[in-house]
Amino acid sequence: MSESSSTVRVGVIGLGQWGPNHVRNFRETEGCEVVRVCDIAESRLQLARQQFRQLETTTDPSTITAAGDIDAVVVATPVDTHFTLVQQALNAGKNVLCEKPLAATPNECHALRDLAQKRQRVLMVGHVFLYNPGVLHLRADLGRAEFGRLHYMDAVRTNFGPVRKDVGAIHDLASHDISIFNFLLNAAPLEVAATGGSFLQNGIEDIGFLTLAYPQGIICHVHTSWLNPRKVRQLTIVGDKKMAVWDDMNNLEPIRYYDKGVVADHYASFGEFQMILRDGTITIPKLKLYEPLLKQDQEFIECIRTGREPTASAEFGCGVVRVLAAARESLANRGRMTKVAVS
Repeated sequence: MSESSSTVRVGVIGLGQWGPNHVRNFRETEGCEVVRVCDIAESRLQLARQQFRQLETTTDPSTITAAGDIDAVVVATPVDTHFTLVQQALNAGKNVLCEKPLAATPNECHALRDLAQKRQRVLMVGHVFLYNPGVLHLRADLGRAEFGRLHYMDAVRTNFGPVRKDVGAIHDLASHDISIFNFLLNAAPLEVAATGGSFLQNGIEDIGFLTLAYPQGIICHVHTSWLNPRKVRQLTIVGDKKMAVWDDMNNLEPIRYYDKGVVADHYASFGEFQMILRDGTITIPKLKLYEPLLKQDQEFIECIRTGREPTASAEFGCGVVRVLAAARESLANRGRMTKVAVS
């Protein structure tokens, strides 16, 4: 595609949970055309043909990654296939949007990032929460120092299933919250400690607990689980001036701000020091809700047209995988605090 006004021709590989949503979004985006979709399961291709009329389907990913009639490739396949498919697409001169995580290891991620730079192509990672209106609202308030000095963040991401066989709950679920933490703090953790339990499959954790140490003494924690009776998607932010809870399952009031804090300079009597708890009002901001995946896909097209770097860039995706790698090392060492690589 040589001109900004040209149609961006898209191919989608993988029609599991996310692939069909990408197809829908790109078909509804002005200046886009979904040329071809791919999946190894004929049943999924049949469903795609029923849902999207006149859609060309294939079981051969090379008819997308190497196709002359495709400008951009979406990779929505299992993690262990990401490196090969993204590498093939970039080598063929395609722009690529890859679902999270970018690849299985930091070395693979770095190689893909460097290849995209060499080929001068857009490589974007599907960290969809970077486009969530609640996360963006919290980031804006953190940027204005509305919370005061930030103490810690706590995330809970649990459900009863779905149970995966390719990666554990930490890799699958905590990657979302790591991306949110890194985005909100505009920083990467220095160290991480991870513990978990494998009850359903040997060597693949069903539950996981992460503690991440960020610069300036900020602590973040994640609880992930496939073995929980309740689906919970919550983030708590605690500062010395204000606190907030974001509930991604609540479409009516996703964010609540709490005017709470601790006054630590009161003496009830000589030699007696007391903490005074300040309990103020609760504020519920009105958010304009939209589909984050659509915003992400639209930004992908915009970046192809303008050449600018996406919010969920390849380097950002590398940073998340570096944390996951340190978490795996910590998990293997019974939760020992493990340094996160810087590049």
